[in-house]
Amino acid sequence: MKVLFGENVSFRVVNLLKGDYPEVKQVRLLGLENASDLKI
Repeated sequence: MKVLFGENVSFRVVNLLKGDYPEVKQVRLLGLENASDLKI
């Protein structure tokens, strides 16, 4: 399952979930901070 978190979610949460959800991402890590919802 793919999971995408917004920029307001701590990177620590993302790191904790990587074991169960290897495709977990955060918009900040993808270079999409401050991007519009449509772009994401």
